[in-house]
Amino acid sequence: MIKRIEEYEEIAGEKTVNHIYEEAVPLLGKHILHINSTYQGGGVAEMLNSLVLLMNSIGIDAGWRILHGTPDFFEITKKFHNALQGRKINLSKMKKRIYLAQNENFSIFTHIDHDAVIVHDPQPLPMINFYGKDCCSWIWRCHIDVSQPWQDMWGYLKRFITKYDAMVVSHKRYMKKELKVPQHVIMPSIDPLSTKNEKITDRTISKYLSKNQIDRDKPIIAQISRFDRWKDPKGVVKVYKRVKKEVDCRLVLLGSFASDDPEGKKIYAETRKAALDDEDIIFVTNATEILVNSVQRAASVVLQKSLKEGFALTVSEALWKGTPVVASNIGGITLQVIDGENGYLVDPFDYKGCADRVIKLLKNPEKAKEMGQKGREHVKKNFLITRQLLDWLRLLRIYIH
Repeated sequence: MIKRIEEYEEIAGEKTVNHIYEEAVPLLGKHILHINSTYQGGGVAEMLNSLVLLMNSIGIDAGWRILHGTPDFFEITKKFHNALQGRKINLSKMKKRIYLAQNENFSIFTHIDHDAVIVHDPQPLPMINFYGKDCCSWIWRCHIDVSQPWQDMWGYLKRFITKYDAMVVSHKRYMKKELKVPQHVIMPSIDPLSTKNEKITDRTISKYLSKNQIDRDKPIIAQISRFDRWKDPKGVVKVYKRVKKEVDCRLVLLGSFASDDPEGKKIYAETRKAALDDEDIIFVTNATEILVNSVQRAASVVLQKSLKEGFALTVSEALWKGTPVVASNIGGITLQVIDGENGYLVDPFDYKGCADRVIKLLKNPEKAKEMGQKGREHVKKNFLITRQLLDWLRLLRIYIH
């Protein structure tokens, strides 16, 4: 379905839609290119799916290219991702060579003739080397929590970042004082009209839960995330086991495997082992949008027990559906969850504290409902795709002449 900005007027308001059209006037007919490393599996691809279509609907010629990589390349860039979040790696010459070679190869068969190129995350970051800075405006959009990177990794990638006209991050905490490159904050957002977030009937919810053998005879706790070590799925199992001693409940771990994340299947296997064949722990690896929508609406509580997190759009998704969230007090999550208002924030390693908050919500459904309603309003004001689109229009006006 083609997305048109007018469709969002009922949710975002006529005033917001009018602002979008006004801000777009100087950019009409301009060529914008987004580049990332996967078309599906993760929040970046999901946002681009809506953002690129909406840019085109208001008169901007926006495109989207995928950096194709080998398994070796994605193995390396996953390690780079981990290092940007603080983990030490072996930053060998071979890793650097493969990283650069894949970007150079891609530049040969990806011709750029645009007014601005927006490069998402570290995978295509060096691409600027192979085109030259003067061909257009270059913006690096980093979706990762880079507040405390491993310094060797940051030092290596910084040589590419400094060639960009601007860097965009999700939280002011991720801005780097030592960088001379202009830095901006654009918070991620959800598309309220996507299949994942649109309103659905209780009958539809039951249908998709039933298809995946998820019964509704007891309260559901859910975490919706890729099977990634930083999402701490084994920690989620620990929390559930504590909650289970107080309240009979069911845990749904709903995830998927992104093509640019080779660690996923290993983490999935480790988590299944930690579950010890508990029949009330349900694993689902085909995280279709309608199933995610159904689980987030059926859940009594949604967890996001990440150890590091650039933003975690799954939090806004759950809050938009009126479901309270218990989440780690880290990164962009703190922008979405107001502790004690629309959910609870806990230390990522405080399993008891996390379980206690979940139990509190399960035992007080009226309180949970009130928190969920406040969460929906918070998302409506701050984390819808229309707000992100406005942010990008205002930013692009600075760098496109």
